[in-house]
Amino acid sequence: MANISQKQAAKAFVQEWSGKGYEKGETQRFWLSLLHTVFGIDNPMKMMEFELPVKTITKEKGSDFIDGYITPTKVLIEQKGSHVDLSTKYRQSDGQELTPYQQARRYAAGLPLSMAPRWIVACNFTTFEVHDMEHPNDAPEVIQLADLEKEYHRLSFLVDETNVHLKKELEVSIQAGEIVGVLYDKILAQYRNPEDPETQKSLNKLCVRLVFCLYAEDAGIFGTKNMFHDYMEQFPAAMFREQLIKLFRILDQKPEDRDPYEDEKLLAFPYVNGGMFAGDIEIPRINDEIRTLILQRASDDFDWSLISPTIFGAVFESTLNPETRRAGGMHYTSIENIHKVIDPLFLDDLKAELADIKATTVAKTKKERAYAFQDKLASLKFFDPACGSGNFLTESYTSLRRLENEALRIIYGGDRVIGEMADPIKVSINQFYGIEINDFACSVTQTALWIAESQMMAATDEIVGFNLDPLPLKTYTNIHEGNALRMDWNEVVAPDELDYIMGNPPFLGYSIQNESQKEDMLSVLVDENGKPYKTAGKVDYVSAWYFKSAMMMKENPAIHAALVSTNSITQGEQVAGIWAPLMNRFEVHIDFAWRTFIWDSEANQKAHVHCVIVGFSVGATSKMPALYTKEGSVRVSHINGYLIDADDVFIDNRSYSLMLSSSYDHG
Repeated sequence: MANISQKQAAKAFVQEWSGKGYEKGETQRFWLSLLHTVFGIDNPMKMMEFELPVKTITKEKGSDFIDGYITPTKVLIEQKGSHVDLSTKYRQSDGQELTPYQQARRYAAGLPLSMAPRWIVACNFTTFEVHDMEHPNDAPEVIQLADLEKEYHRLSFLVDETNVHLKKELEVSIQAGEIVGVLYDKILAQYRNPEDPETQKSLNKLCVRLVFCLYAEDAGIFGTKNMFHDYMEQFPAAMFREQLIKLFRILDQKPEDRDPYEDEKLLAFPYVNGGMFAGDIEIPRINDEIRTLILQRASDDFDWSLISPTIFGAVFESTLNPETRRAGGMHYTSIENIHKVIDPLFLDDLKAELADIKATTVAKTKKERAYAFQDKLASLKFFDPACGSGNFLTESYTSLRRLENEALRIIYGGDRVIGEMADPIKVSINQFYGIEINDFACSVTQTALWIAESQMMAATDEIVGFNLDPLPLKTYTNIHEGNALRMDWNEVVAPDELDYIMGNPPFLGYSIQNESQKEDMLSVLVDENGKPYKTAGKVDYVSAWYFKSAMMMKENPAIHAALVSTNSITQGEQVAGIWAPLMNRFEVHIDFAWRTFIWDSEANQKAHVHCVIVGFSVGATSKMPALYTKEGSVRVSHINGYLIDADDVFIDNRSYSLMLSSSYDHG
């Protein structure tokens, strides 16, 4: 089913089922209609069973009945009426009090192993709570019926065993990047001096502004759907450039500063702020081909509100990066790989804390804990000192906001707020800091974070029941342009305020480092007297980020870090060159690690890089270290620099026979 027709089908489904919700009489029709109308299944009865009998340990005689079970995808459905709160426990026939999800887990335990559910969905006709049974204790993904027109792809797992919603976001984001790439080439050809670096900077800014407008109109935050398209469609190609310039200036002006006699349609655009449209840029003539490309392919034929800012930021930046374009590939870091870093670093613990709050039986205590949890989320600060296009920061922000929305769901208890109230959102993109050497990547990071903020604000709207206006943007200055190895990180974020350092710094072996990068290494990998370690010129470039992280940790031992790295830093003589000073001088210990795996970092042209992820800190910890592989994870007593469960030993490179030492000398 094509994107547009599926979106229309989802809209029709929402209209049909809004206000309905009788469990006994409408469950079958609801689910069969969803599978047929929205997901195009010709005969959904062939893949779905209702009232499936199951024996449970609490049922002495007869059977319990599962409301719905989708056989090919192993989805178990616990359906409730529209009046039922999915987060509330209800008394069962045996006297136990269970939430609908817990009730479904009880039913699942009575199924044969071959039918063990991959997913459990608790539904009350207005809300779908999706539980991934790979992570059964995590907070559920929540999709509102009212939002299904935009979020139908998040339920695609019903008919596809894979995480289709993530694949859909990837697909849409790459399509968006391809559109930008074509637009970039066509506009570039119109400039008088296309090779001029200043011209290319103007073109990059122009593309950022156009993407902003395209997203803003599709997400409805410009006030009227298709507002950018409808305004610009009035003008022929000969006037297009002039009108873009006028529009960009208006978007950068407060209403009180605008010419009151300007075109009413132009004055209807909101004030954006945030520096997005500040200053004039060089814009060339726009021909008929470019006008059609903007208004038709980029606007009419594409829905920008469906993109994943986490993926799109990277795709967008690499689309406009000349070196990447010459290589013929779009670079991005998959969401799955980002979670290999952020889940064990902080997200797993936060999810477990939320799950414990949800299990609280006293309503008042539960709400108080939810408030405290929200405050905790809002107090955390994150730093990516090689942030690129911001994918780690964006995904971390989105993950925190999802947790906050679940806390808000507990606080408001599913009741929609009537009347005015203060903004209930406390988690902010101001909590996220980054350093990036490329100026354009910095602007892409800010744009990706803003899009993520807008999308999550819309999700909060569904919980609290009133519209939060994302415009005007606030001015965020936490993404800094510069060389992270020459900057003082303390000036970006104070160590005593920081909680987590994370990211994917560049990997460069010594032989391919340029002179400037070699000087970077010699300026960072120094001993207490400021003298470079003797192996500073023999280790990978990424190791400098470990040293600078350790320096911040010495000022605040509560900081935890996790960095993606080439696996060479855990092999051979590099282990002694890197980990001996980190462990002996800074007292670093490894909290968790992903042993060598392939990191796929491109969309069109896969780049197979053998990587490790190392989570480390200097402060005391009560948790045993965890080692991760594709087979799973295991708790161990200690992780050394070779990423094995063993004592710290370092093999030095010497001119005589190989020996082991527990200390490290530098000269």
